[in-house]
Amino acid sequence: MGLWERMPGRRALASPPARVARRSSHFYLSRPSDTEGAVPGSRTPEGGIQMADLQHITLSWDADLAIVTVDRQEKLNALNSEVFAELAEAFQSLRHDDQVRGVIVTGAGEKAFVAGADIGELAKMNAITGVQVSRTGQEVFRTIESFPKPVLAAVGGYALGGGCELALACHMRMASENARFGLPEVGLGIIPGYGGTVRLARLVGLGRAVEMALTGEMVDAQAALAMGLVTRVVPREELMDRAKEQVRKVTRNGPLAVRMVLEAIYRGMDVPIQDGTTFESSLFGLLASTEDVKEGMTAFLEKRKPVFRGR
Repeated sequence: MGLWERMPGRRALASPPARVARRSSHFYLSRPSDTEGAVPGSRTPEGGIQMADLQHITLSWDADLAIVTVDRQEKLNALNSEVFAELAEAFQSLRHDDQVRGVIVTGAGEKAFVAGADIGELAKMNAITGVQVSRTGQEVFRTIESFPKPVLAAVGGYALGGGCELALACHMRMASENARFGLPEVGLGIIPGYGGTVRLARLVGLGRAVEMALTGEMVDAQAALAMGLVTRVVPREELMDRAKEQVRKVTRNGPLAVRMVLEAIYRGMDVPIQDGTTFESSLFGLLASTEDVKEGMTAFLEKRKPVFRGR
């Protein structure tokens, strides 16, 4: 079901989200009142969150922004089956959290965003399990790509293989000066399996994508900027602050409009231009019936900032 079929939203952005629970693994994500103590899934005094059973992902907040951090520093934040499962859990929870307006994905430590997949795990694949591994990763990254709120990859250090593919699945990409991107899978006798062969070509063009995927060579942050793989390169120490600033340029706009822009762009890439523009018109008309449109235009005429409520 597309976003436009689910709009407009039925809850104001200020309303508290329902508790999400997965009883089999004691996973909870909730927002308790100020009088409640720190429990699994609650915010800490520093603004972070304690999440039961999540070993390789940390989730924290900066006001209305959620920060998803892959944290396996001893493995340069490499992806394995557990990381994929936890990424899926985090994004599923954030999707239904009306207080979250945008998401930043990053990696822990100074060396890597995500330096690839866990080779020790991949080495055990056969023809059957290889397909399963690939499709699991693709499904998680598709969840990120189709996320109804803006997602920015803040890439510091290495983004190789699955890490590069994770960045490609995000809506926006910002890199630190020490960032390095690459799809080195051919050097291991395999190919990118999490959507990289498709997304990279669409983002940077056929020639660049073929060269990167066939040679397996890394490109630095400035080369990534020049080819359009990222849109900004910043000093390493400024990466997170600049990432938050960039996402807030989006979240200050109407949340329904932001969702539908994402839907129109990503769906429009997969259909003939006439079908894409027809779909765009449907979204345009649907938004005309929302309170946010009335507020946005009234605020413009009254020369004040709009107060969007996502409905």
